[in-house]
Amino acid sequence: MRRFADAARSGVRRARDAGARAILLLVHGPNGKASYANAAAVAALAGAGSLWEPLEAREAFGDAIEPVQTLGIAEVGGEFAESTAEWIEATAAGLRLARDLAGTEPERMAPPRFAEYVQAAFRGTKVKVTVQKDVKKLQREYPLLMAVARASLGVPRHRPCVVRLEYVPKGKVVRTVLLAGKGLTYDTGGADLKTDGHMAGMSRDKGGAAAVAGLVLAAAKLALPGVRVVAELGVVRNSIGSDAFVSDEIIASHAGCRVRIGTTDADGRLVLADLLSHLRLDAAQAEGPHLFSVATLTGHSGRAVGPYNIALDNGPARAFATAETLMQIGDLVGDPFEVSRLRREDFDFVQPRSKADDTLSCNNLPSSGTARGHQFPMAFLCLASGLVKHGTDSAVPLPFTHIDIGGSGCEGGDWQHGRPSGRPLVTMLATLFGALPPA
Repeated sequence: MRRFADAARSGVRRARDAGARAILLLVHGPNGKASYANAAAVAALAGAGSLWEPLEAREAFGDAIEPVQTLGIAEVGGEFAESTAEWIEATAAGLRLARDLAGTEPERMAPPRFAEYVQAAFRGTKVKVTVQKDVKKLQREYPLLMAVARASLGVPRHRPCVVRLEYVPKGKVVRTVLLAGKGLTYDTGGADLKTDGHMAGMSRDKGGAAAVAGLVLAAAKLALPGVRVVAELGVVRNSIGSDAFVSDEIIASHAGCRVRIGTTDADGRLVLADLLSHLRLDAAQAEGPHLFSVATLTGHSGRAVGPYNIALDNGPARAFATAETLMQIGDLVGDPFEVSRLRREDFDFVQPRSKADDTLSCNNLPSSGTARGHQFPMAFLCLASGLVKHGTDSAVPLPFTHIDIGGSGCEGGDWQHGRPSGRPLVTMLATLFGALPPA
């Protein structure tokens, strides 16, 4: 499927560079092979995405930077239906929002401006957008998130916020999807400062929140029935300064878990833990809930599996085979997943070393040099968010799937210059909402 996408990108860009302003993308059909049934839709999405130029460029040069006005799709040996075109238009809009949010430099997309951009994107939709930016309320309700943000508070334009999105479909709600998105608009590493050039590209550490925002936008544009969506985006800058939080601090999470900080560079999991704790309370009262976290969380994910999304399930999510389903559908829509497993060693890794705390956030080595470096953070998320109390044997089991896009968030794994991919939006849209391209 990705070969179709590669060919479409190459062809559409070549036509644009040759001066075309209206392009017809001709896709040879699957010849009856079910595994290629979505080939034309995948090619169309890739062709449309290839025309995206960074927000900074569009704001500097205007519409001329994206000269193509029309992209048409035709399928040889098949029929490219209008309903498929509508699906592509909505999905492409979600991907465009995700790329804009993830790929834009840290001042243009500092937390308050990130929130403003999201609000503008959802204007006129059925999605309710609220932005919590009151420092005292955030300190009370999101204590781990605010520890990460502490050194940023002295600079008003860098102050954090939590963006909450809610989509309620018409008719009966049968399932509720609850999404936590990591939105580190810049990650210096904090007091455990990133050195040796590793800070470059850290404006893309907001790719999880960006993908979640794009997913909600696509779902709302398609007016998908039956599924309520609640998302919280933790939009924070991890700055370095005299008030920065430091390793060895013990901070109680929103769920009341006492977290000992192992390194301040493991910031995303702190943000996600508080978001998930809030969503956990929503989920306990929701119809058919399933929680997800989406984050550029670890370098280990890219080292372990290369340019693929990784999904890990807790016990209740495994009962639904969620990670495996993401993998299967990802192959069909050209947005592939690998599956990892949460193991007892992961909980052992973050167990407290004394009675002063309940869990350790991380060791003080890079994840890429740590055994099970992308798996054990999920164990921390379960503990710090309180989701560990909602396992298979609990009175209120809550399915939770953690998605690490540390290897897939930027094309070619180039965090400084690579194009943001918008992943895993397409697979999540198709899986969670049954929203494969219409046949």
